[in-house]
Amino acid sequence: MTPEAKLVSLGLTLPEIPTPMANYVPFKICGDVLYLSGQGPRRDDGSMLTGKVGRNVTVAEAYEHAKLVGLGLLAAAKAAAGELSRIEVLKVLGMVNAVPEFTDQPKVINGCSDLFVAVLGERGRHARSAVGMGSLPQQITVEIEAVMRIHD
Repeated sequence: MTPEAKLVSLGLTLPEIPTPMANYVPFKICGDVLYLSGQGPRRDDGSMLTGKVGRNVTVAEAYEHAKLVGLGLLAAAKAAAGELSRIEVLKVLGMVNAVPEFTDQPKVINGCSDLFVAVLGERGRHARSAVGMGSLPQQITVEIEAVMRIHD
């Protein structure tokens, strides 16, 4: 089953690639390495999901936000590579907008990691960092960037 077919079987669709909020591009390719700019969780109408994890956003909600970001990253990867079957995830950096005492950043970023594995199988497994932040742009709950490999 192709990754695109797996998305359909999961009831998921890739969103439109968001327009960058500043002077950068959604992705950059160097050889066979794909660098994806950080993205935040967007609703279907383009608005951002905001809040502080551990205060007014639960771990379960933030997990779903990270999953939305993962869909956005897959959309950018597909735009860069043409099809998701050519993609292998190498590294993910997940940032969580959380209260200082929050310590479950990995549980939040699992929303993105679990999606990558569900859609890409073994090529979705990756190295990862999950860190807490005092704030993120526009008060989004999570921001995630990724480094991927494009296979021929």
